[in-house]
Amino acid sequence: MSQFHQSIFDPLLHQALKVTEAAAIASYFYIGRGDEKKADQAAVDAMRKAFDTLPIQGKIVIGEGERDKAPMLYIGEKVGMHQGPEIDIAVDPLEGTTLTAKNHPNAISVMALAERGNLLEAPDVYMEKIAIGPNLPKDLIDITASPQKNIKELAKAVKKNVEDLTICVLERPRHQELIAKIRETGARLTLINDGDVAAIMATCLPNGGVDLYLGSGGAPEGVLAAASLATLGGQMQAQLLFDNEDEKQRAFKLGLKDLNHIYKESDLAKGDVLFIASGVTNGSLLKGVSINNGIQEVHSLVLHSFAKATYTIKSNYTKYA
Repeated sequence: MSQFHQSIFDPLLHQALKVTEAAAIASYFYIGRGDEKKADQAAVDAMRKAFDTLPIQGKIVIGEGERDKAPMLYIGEKVGMHQGPEIDIAVDPLEGTTLTAKNHPNAISVMALAERGNLLEAPDVYMEKIAIGPNLPKDLIDITASPQKNIKELAKAVKKNVEDLTICVLERPRHQELIAKIRETGARLTLINDGDVAAIMATCLPNGGVDLYLGSGGAPEGVLAAASLATLGGQMQAQLLFDNEDEKQRAFKLGLKDLNHIYKESDLAKGDVLFIASGVTNGSLLKGVSINNGIQEVHSLVLHSFAKATYTIKSNYTKYA
């Protein structure tokens, strides 16, 4: 076993937890105030500051933007105390900026950590995704197949009628055709405004209410979702989507050779993975931040793939520094 497995996880866990907690608390003050940009910036600033306390040589391999889009946590940014283990990091300081601005459920602050080279390093582009829960036949889903075929195969595998399946999709104009095809099958459809990390995780949770996730969203969210599946199980396939030549050239510079490659969950996040999410608004995955009598309460979910461990943690702060 590597040093990371033997001695890094335990001391790193509680320090790493403070990173998403700090971002969640900073976001709290913008819940329901209608300003997505300020909410996101507050989360970014708090997360970046909290990273400075981690005894790691951290590198953001997929995040909210690239160097020319700073002050977001950009791809290639070095974080941590620049000592200790070399760690790849995927981040979304505020997954659900619109949810936060409108005071809707399921906004979270989320990140994943793995040893260097174990998280996909890719530009901030869109990613096509399909995901199902655990304990199903290998290679059951096929991102190149029609929605109708994937739904039919899933129904057979779980021994349900198609009408009893629930499919989750981001409600976007680009998904109009996809939504129409799903409705043709007779399956139930759950449309979400934001938050596809939590939606993909829901396929693996007993009361998640999602049998199949379909559609395109951000690549960072795809890697983060795959990191959660490293512990929760489940299957996922993904493919990066490029709108122009500039995006393709940025991918080549990051070392991607086959831009049409279809990734499985274990390609996006492999080895020993630490996934942490802290709730911002109340949701099906986590309770949101609350402040009562000066006490800040934050609820978080921690998944550790090597230990096959799931932790739910409640933290209280009188002041977050």
